[in-house]
Amino acid sequence: MSQPQDLYPRLASLHASVRERLGRGLTLAEKILYAHLADGGASDPARGQSYVDLTPDRVALQDATAQMALLQFSLTGRDQVAVPTTVHCDHLIRAHQGAAEDLSVANHENHEVYEFLKTAAARYGAGFWEPGAGIIHQVVLENYAFPGGLMIGTDSHTPNAGGLGMLAIGVGGADAMEVMADLPFGLRWPKLIGVHLTGSLDGWSSAKDVILKVLEQLTVKGGTGAIVEYFGEGTASLSATGKATICNMGAEHGATTSVFPYDEAMGRYLRATRRGDVADLADAHAAELRADDAVLAHPAQHYDEVLEIDLSALVPLIVGPHTPDRVRPLADLGAEATREGWPLELGAALIGSCTNSSYEDMERAASVARQAAEQGLTSKVPLMVSPGSNTIDDTIRRDGQMQALQSIGATVLANACGPCIGQWQREGVSKGEANSIVTSFNRNFSGRNDANTATCAFITSPEAVIALALAGRLDFDPRNDSITTSDGNEVRLSPPSGDELPSAGFVQGDRGYVAPPADGTGIELAVAPGSKRLQLLTPFEPTSAEQFRSLPVLIKVSGKCTTDHISAAGPWLRFRGHLQNISDNMLLGAHNAFTGETGKGKDLLSGESGVVLPELAKRYKAAGQGWIVVGDGNYGEGSSREHAAMCPRFLGARAVLVRSFARIHETNLKKQGVLPLTFVDPSSWERVREDDRVSIEGIDELAPGQDLTLVLEHADGSSESFAARHSMNPLQIEWFRAGSALNHLRRGDLAL
Repeated sequence: MSQPQDLYPRLASLHASVRERLGRGLTLAEKILYAHLADGGASDPARGQSYVDLTPDRVALQDATAQMALLQFSLTGRDQVAVPTTVHCDHLIRAHQGAAEDLSVANHENHEVYEFLKTAAARYGAGFWEPGAGIIHQVVLENYAFPGGLMIGTDSHTPNAGGLGMLAIGVGGADAMEVMADLPFGLRWPKLIGVHLTGSLDGWSSAKDVILKVLEQLTVKGGTGAIVEYFGEGTASLSATGKATICNMGAEHGATTSVFPYDEAMGRYLRATRRGDVADLADAHAAELRADDAVLAHPAQHYDEVLEIDLSALVPLIVGPHTPDRVRPLADLGAEATREGWPLELGAALIGSCTNSSYEDMERAASVARQAAEQGLTSKVPLMVSPGSNTIDDTIRRDGQMQALQSIGATVLANACGPCIGQWQREGVSKGEANSIVTSFNRNFSGRNDANTATCAFITSPEAVIALALAGRLDFDPRNDSITTSDGNEVRLSPPSGDELPSAGFVQGDRGYVAPPADGTGIELAVAPGSKRLQLLTPFEPTSAEQFRSLPVLIKVSGKCTTDHISAAGPWLRFRGHLQNISDNMLLGAHNAFTGETGKGKDLLSGESGVVLPELAKRYKAAGQGWIVVGDGNYGEGSSREHAAMCPRFLGARAVLVRSFARIHETNLKKQGVLPLTFVDPSSWERVREDDRVSIEGIDELAPGQDLTLVLEHADGSSESFAARHSMNPLQIEWFRAGSALNHLRRGDLAL
């Protein structure tokens, strides 16, 4: 409550001052950003160019990334986090038998990690949410998000809080560490994409279809470097949790974050989740929590790009496989699947995850399940449900939605991420076996959900997932097709319906929350010597120009290379707190442009081909030989996991040279002292050969806006050079020279 109380009263005068300086109206994103500038809003940054320092209101950490964030924080010398911080245990619970059994297994298998996180939270003054309490983004929405605020979180789907009008940005652990240590959050001032919503949803269409439509237009990289801001009369027709779904999956088009203007739906949600005082304050300052009227009247003059979406015209959409921007109407999937050879029969159906586990989502899914149960229908495939939190779980059990889903055969999983992030002990499908699944999740990269790259994963709304589960096939359109019952009757499903909020209120409580003690300075971090799960960090060595000469190319990556490809999740999640062990999965999913192999490369020291990349990197490291990765477009798309930067750094990477980067991964590389470069001429990618040695000239003279020269020394004795570009500002160059952002922070402390 203290944050909105402190923030809101000063917004009107601040925004008036900025409005006068700029001579125009302000978008909502600009209002929030200016209110959180470290200089008090006195500067006027240039979109897409200026770097700024921001002061977030809070930090959220999920367990898989919190380990490395807290290990880094432990080296800062701070006794307590400087901003409100919470740790959420949601990523390490593996889905298999059901909620109770899976949670029991997780508590046993992950005991030392949970104990470390719990003691670290207590030691440094952070709140701790126990395993099974809920998925980070749902818990944040229910307890901490507020209109007009700014938060960062060590998960790429942190933008979920935009459903309550908050700018919420996914970051790596080093960014979180710095903010917890009372340093500002650095960000390139984003461009702005406006999405104008008109009309209202109807029938089978849902908030999920809104973000899938945006993905169709922006693709997986069209939002990079921008904030997506929704405006127009259509926004008021969406529930707060529907807005959260849209903002959550905005991570898939690469946006810095997404946000909706404050409205009555947000006020209703705040009051339903015991934050009526925040709603009252927001109501009193509502004009500062939405875009100015001038913006709404002339959006093209205020946004860098404007998309138009008529909610009334939306039809149910579905995306996949292997990428979330392969979009088509649900009605067209069957024909496309037949053409492409994708299995039409479904192997599994899954609903929930941080993107779609609200009360409204479960209401609409349950309304379809009830229709089916009344007709004697059950799911034809394994059906799994992941509730978002204890609050949702308890409430839908009281109100009957859970029982409706179970009546058609659903297995209820723990309140955790589970299969959405690859924590799924799937049975009945062997590796390499082609099959199709349908989910209401947010990502469907190859192998992401079940570690089987032959699985075709499709994403749609929860209610559409239920309909497809009942049909058991991809070529089913619930608006036009019927399902045959066991006695031969044809059943047509009516459109889903349901309340956005429970009429009897949520089942309230803080079950699973552990508040920090008043003074935790006497608490020791629980890290056992010789642990295979946790490892205290040793600072990386400083950078020198000599380290950038005659570098072998570890791999030249072609095509999509997400953070899943660079540092996979699933069974590797158990090593997220142990840098040496997690590095054994580095780039195992990357496609080698030279050979067509996955996760393998050529050892230029011995001449051996087909060496697994982590082993190859270890060989180079043991020989004192640094190396470089060459990548394709939108390199590092996906998760915020900084392990995709830390593991290459640990194993000797000096630079990553690509056609283009995803925002979070590029920042993570900078934080860890790896030089991120892009081709000035993207066609230069073609010039890099397997046996090349790469030298980077100009390291000692490195400066903002100054290109570097890369020299390719070919095996035949010839050489050629081309320009490469970096995006580092003066502070980031200091990180680079120090060896990492953490090294720079520690040096500064020692100099005081």
